[in-house]
Amino acid sequence: MEPEPLLEEAPLSVEAELDIMTIGVRALRGRARRALGAAADIRHNVGAMVGVVLLAFVVLLAIVGPGITGHSSTFQDLNNSLAPPSAHHLLGTDELGRDIAARVVAGARISLVVAVIVLGLASVVGGLLGLLAGYYGGIVDGVIMRVADLFFAFPQFLLAMAIVAALGHSLNHAILSVAIAYWPRYARLMRAGILSAKTTVYVRAAEALGCTSPRIMLRHLVPNCVSPLLIQATMDAGIAILTTASLSFVGLGATPPTPEWGAMITEGRDYITTAWWIPFFPGLMISIAVAGFMFLGDGLRDSFDPRVRNRIGF
Repeated sequence: MEPEPLLEEAPLSVEAELDIMTIGVRALRGRARRALGAAADIRHNVGAMVGVVLLAFVVLLAIVGPGITGHSSTFQDLNNSLAPPSAHHLLGTDELGRDIAARVVAGARISLVVAVIVLGLASVVGGLLGLLAGYYGGIVDGVIMRVADLFFAFPQFLLAMAIVAALGHSLNHAILSVAIAYWPRYARLMRAGILSAKTTVYVRAAEALGCTSPRIMLRHLVPNCVSPLLIQATMDAGIAILTTASLSFVGLGATPPTPEWGAMITEGRDYITTAWWIPFFPGLMISIAVAGFMFLGDGLRDSFDPRVRNRIGF
């Protein structure tokens, strides 16, 4: 289905059309310069810098952590089970004698991969559907948005639980279920941006010049609508990690011996009074990762919003 024509005026001259296209290019370049300036100004946002520090710690731990711990995340030493933190086992051991520090480090790599995959799938699928809904409108918009409303009718965590329960208990299915639960918000964000951007002068000029719909969408519309999706994805990354860990905690996500943070908390909850370090350190890492993404997301939102930037003096 082709979108309804936006132009009802008399055809423009070639010179006028080229001038309008030049305005579009300049507008896009101006938006890019403002985005780069906002990204540079983020260093003045205390909350954003706190998020950067926290996330840098998690990433650094995932990269260099295995060399620091000196232990395997799955090796069992029953002679040293439930050992408290010491020089040999920095964060202690669990009931099977596995090194908690090594498992926390392995869990950091798993959680970062979870965030990338979940937000990658949700933003790509949701962004594409929102692009189609906003550009074509009509029945396409109606069908996509009603499906999104159906997903919004259920709490995201309960929806993810239902999906992973239907697919089967595994970390991969948990990741897929969270991505499925998250795509509607990206569809709505992209649709709102497309509805606003497609009425601009340079989009009208592109249609008057006979540009194809895919070219208009990818060249003129998407670049002007991607910033809100990136900000939302940054804030959702921590929630995705928390949701996946929660699925593992209730037995619907990672299965032993996978060193996923939520699964580690589940394994250690029976020892919380006798070996507190087993659930404490994975829970601490979840808090650090979620807080880092939330602080960074808030900082990016403040930096990219001109009204907020002017109010706080960026």
